[in-house]
Amino acid sequence: MIEETIVKWQNSYSVGIGLIDKQHMKLIELTNKLFSSCMAGKERTKSDSIFLEVIQEIVSYVSYHFSTEEKVMERVNYPEYKAHRYEHTSFAREVLSKIEEFNAGKINTPLSFVYYLRDWVLHHIAVNDKKLGDYLLEIKKKGDLQQIVLRVKREPEA
Repeated sequence: MIEETIVKWQNSYSVGIGLIDKQHMKLIELTNKLFSSCMAGKERTKSDSIFLEVIQEIVSYVSYHFSTEEKVMERVNYPEYKAHRYEHTSFAREVLSKIEEFNAGKINTPLSFVYYLRDWVLHHIAVNDKKLGDYLLEIKKKGDLQQIVLRVKREPEA
């Protein structure tokens, strides 16, 4: 039987903010979707690969997620906003690089990208997003976070 997951959501990944946790769960789901396709051998050729399809889904969702986090950080004047945003930008560059590698015919790119994606997402959640979550939970204690999150959720996903 082929292993279909590379990472499973654990409560220890929670940053304590439902909107962000839900989006992190989706990122883990997409990582597992890509891993599953790699383990089934579907990444071997461009013509029958779903790598680019899943990557497009990941790129779209990551863009939405980063936008959500960045809007929240701006609205609360998060002191580490620039560094956090830089992490997002660096990740986006790496994704584009991996897509270029795949298009250049590097067969091992999909699986190596899955491991990169897993490691990046888990590290980013454990370090950067935990700090953001702690900051937001302090604001939540004051009763101000609800309105910030509601305004972010109402904005279009595109």
